[in-house]
Amino acid sequence: MQQDRRKNRRTDLDSKLVIKRLDGHNGSQVTINIVDVSKKGIGFECAEPLQIGEVYEAYLTIWTKEVIHAFLQIVRIELRPGGYGYGAIFIGMPEMDSARIEVYQTVNDD
Repeated sequence: MQQDRRKNRRTDLDSKLVIKRLDGHNGSQVTINIVDVSKKGIGFECAEPLQIGEVYEAYLTIWTKEVIHAFLQIVRIELRPGGYGYGAIFIGMPEMDSARIEVYQTVNDD
């Protein structure tokens, strides 16, 4: 059995994320499906190949329909049927935004 190394609880969200690379390459935006999200990072699926270690700009629509502007660094890539599974950590996310994710987890778990 594989041990979960995450330090924060994960939450599944039925929302979309549009991302683009910061360095100007691949200027097109892609839509991804969020698998799980925690205070420190996000798991998502995408048909497009992204680069491990790269930082992407993201607009995350959360359960309240608010949009969180975030930066994600890809730390894990997994080949899946029809695309890829990614793990990313939030880079420089304001405490207010990460607190909104934590509040949702607390309410959702009760």
